[in-house]
Amino acid sequence: MPLVLVLLDITPMMTVLDGVIMELQDCALPLLKEVIATDKEAVAFKDLDVAILVGSMPRKEGMERKELLKANVKIFKSQGAALDKYAKKTVKVVVVGNPANTNCLTASKSAPSIPKENFSCLTRLDHNRAKSQIALRLGVTANDVKNVIIWGNHSSTQYPDVTHAKVKVQGKEVGVYEAVKDDSWLKGDFITVVQQRGASVIKARKLSSAMSAAKAICDHVRDIWFGTPEGEFVSMGVISDGNSYGIPEELLYSFPVVIKDKTWKFVEGLPINDFSREKMDLTAKELMEEKETAVEFISSA
Repeated sequence: MPLVLVLLDITPMMTVLDGVIMELQDCALPLLKEVIATDKEAVAFKDLDVAILVGSMPRKEGMERKELLKANVKIFKSQGAALDKYAKKTVKVVVVGNPANTNCLTASKSAPSIPKENFSCLTRLDHNRAKSQIALRLGVTANDVKNVIIWGNHSSTQYPDVTHAKVKVQGKEVGVYEAVKDDSWLKGDFITVVQQRGASVIKARKLSSAMSAAKAICDHVRDIWFGTPEGEFVSMGVISDGNSYGIPEELLYSFPVVIKDKTWKFVEGLPINDFSREKMDLTAKELMEEKETAVEFISSA
């Protein structure tokens, strides 16, 4: 299935975008049919099948989270409105720019004619980080680990949960807790490492995650388009309406989902222990607060 990439950026960055186009051409990608660069929303959002919103205002030193939310509400309100006006109503929108969950909610609220279920935000990078930490611990490949869950916000309150995860060790599939045999690590350092991984990358590289984020976006979009493998679920920030895990409605919250025919469904009926419950509620509380702030700004933006 050939792809046409439409790249939107601000006017001063158009020459940089030319460099990106050269690189894309030089990759000689078998599926890439055409690349269009533009600084106009009307061109960028016209008849889109998939929109990946990566541009957001990054947090600057000494900046309050509230200020960050305000700046981003402006960006995502405008992009949501452009999607509403120009894109196909079946468009799948993936928000990557942080704070991703709340930016995604803002875009969705600003695009009333596009179904809320078509909007998702990226927690696949966290999902992949959790998988790889377990794989490293057990000396297996990340492919041998499945059904980890990222609950909640793509922030340091997220809850990487491996209670329901499975790992293949010496040809046999076992529960992660059973395989690792170290509950204090799984309930302590493992969670912290995944929560803080983005900051650790910045500290080491002096730049935020690039290749791992791009890979996660590809994983996320591929699963939306082609579905999840039989017996596996993935993590995605989606609208919480109708969930059975006691998470308040109208939040953009990361859940375990399965996808078929370009439609995601919650993975239902997973037992939640007290440890998980507390962590899931904590990240929901943060998202409630972000949402309240954003809604306040949406009406005035």
